[in-house]
Amino acid sequence: IVNGMDVSEWDPSRDKYIAVKYDVSTAVEAKALNKEALQAEVGLPVDPNIPLVAFIGRLEEQKGPDVMAAAIPQLMEMVEDVQIVLLGTGKKKFERMLMSAEEKFPGKVRAVVKFNAALAHHIMAGADVLAVTSRFEPCGLIQLQGMRYGTCNVVEPADVKKVATTLQRAIKVVGTPAYEEMVRNCMIQDLSWKGPAKNWENVLLSLGVAGGEPGVE
Repeated sequence: IVNGMDVSEWDPSRDKYIAVKYDVSTAVEAKALNKEALQAEVGLPVDPNIPLVAFIGRLEEQKGPDVMAAAIPQLMEMVEDVQIVLLGTGKKKFERMLMSAEEKFPGKVRAVVKFNAALAHHIMAGADVLAVTSRFEPCGLIQLQGMRYGTCNVVEPADVKKVATTLQRAIKVVGTPAYEEMVRNCMIQDLSWKGPAKNWENVLLSLGVAGGEPGVE
């Protein structure tokens, strides 16, 4: 059963942290404006036409920050125009990996190695693609948050080459009608706990768990 998420905290139509609020009908135009604001905030060249890839996560083995860092040089050889924003904090060795990627590709990569909730919201709103390189993901809230904000997810296991090539394919789609349709398809879904809660209730009732009646909250 897929988790639900807090759809009030993560709501692009009411998010106080993003530059331009939006819903599914205004997402394409608004995300371009949010991208420009994000680029300016983190110090990347401001250009809404450059595909922007994001990585957000705790810097520990599970989330695969080392995989993401290793994939960046390969991706840069494959794609001429791309920007990457990396956000997270955790183990120092992974922080150094992300900062090293920024040093190697100035003007294309920015690494923010500190906790910044506001920036996480801003990245969700402004990025085109969200890279999820987790070795395992029992919860998967980051994907739901990305979908809620119309940011398409690229989910790959811990394989550096696969991450690079999949990101390359995703970047080619950015800015096309197919990408716009993906944004709409992501945003029209109900990602709240309403469905998952009902599914869990049905599972527990099927197991004969005592202490509740169907429909009782």
